[in-house]
Amino acid sequence: MTPQLLVNGLVAGTTIGLGAIGLSLTYSILRFANFTQGDLIAWGAYLTLTVASAIAGLLAGLAPATPLAPFSFGWTLPVALLAGMALTVLLALALDAVLFARLRARGADAIILVMAGFGASMALRAGLEFIYTSAPAYFTHELQIARPLGLGMRATPDQLLVLGLTAVLVLALHLLVTRTATGRAMRAVSENPALAAVYGLDVARVVRVTWIIGAGLACVAGVMSGLLVQIRPTMGFDLLLPLFAATILGGIGSIPGAMVGGLVIGLSEALAVQLLGAEWRAAAAFVVLVAVLILRPSGLFGRGA
Repeated sequence: MTPQLLVNGLVAGTTIGLGAIGLSLTYSILRFANFTQGDLIAWGAYLTLTVASAIAGLLAGLAPATPLAPFSFGWTLPVALLAGMALTVLLALALDAVLFARLRARGADAIILVMAGFGASMALRAGLEFIYTSAPAYFTHELQIARPLGLGMRATPDQLLVLGLTAVLVLALHLLVTRTATGRAMRAVSENPALAAVYGLDVARVVRVTWIIGAGLACVAGVMSGLLVQIRPTMGFDLLLPLFAATILGGIGSIPGAMVGGLVIGLSEALAVQLLGAEWRAAAAFVVLVAVLILRPSGLFGRGA
């Protein structure tokens, strides 16, 4: 593995890891595989792009659209990201209220929730293609020159920002889950929802918090992916297998595990692209997924680590 391959794999793994955290929390607390997580990534990217474009249109001629050196984007993108996260959270909460909460109230089995999520995923993806078309979109068209980091590694300022922001988000979320009352409630519901309700915990509130965290991180992951590559309606669907592979590899319910799993999948995909070609990228995630299921079904960190 070359040093540059390590950088490329880590950058790709951050998007997978952030999305996998939301998927892991949803599976741990709601007890079903949420197929809409990938599409929330895509919706978050498009909603953020829409807000950024609206801000730029309103301020056209009033403020120069110059990038924030040394990055490729202007100040409108961070502002739009906050709005995009809020809109993605509202979308996730509405999806839960309209679909998943009603199924849970009727005592639906996990397989029913999974199939409902799969159908919702198709609807969300079709909605993106209907509204935005299938043509790729971009947050910025500015070109960046990769800067030397030493040891033969190079990275653009945007890539370094993605790595740094991911580290901050994962640390903040880990502290939230391990050091706060909300985090303790989430762990309790994850272990035994019925017993947590008996002890007076507001399970419905924990479910809402789970959707908020998952959707917010999905939006950030979508913006990161769109900033470094491009935005497409199918970008979330393309990430679905890596998301599940990272979640299972890290261990269901483990936030650090999901991020480590995402980084491992990212490195595996980068290695597969270098050795076999880009068409084998998805195969790398599938091989890792199968290997984990056979060798260590509980994941690297185990459930609830």
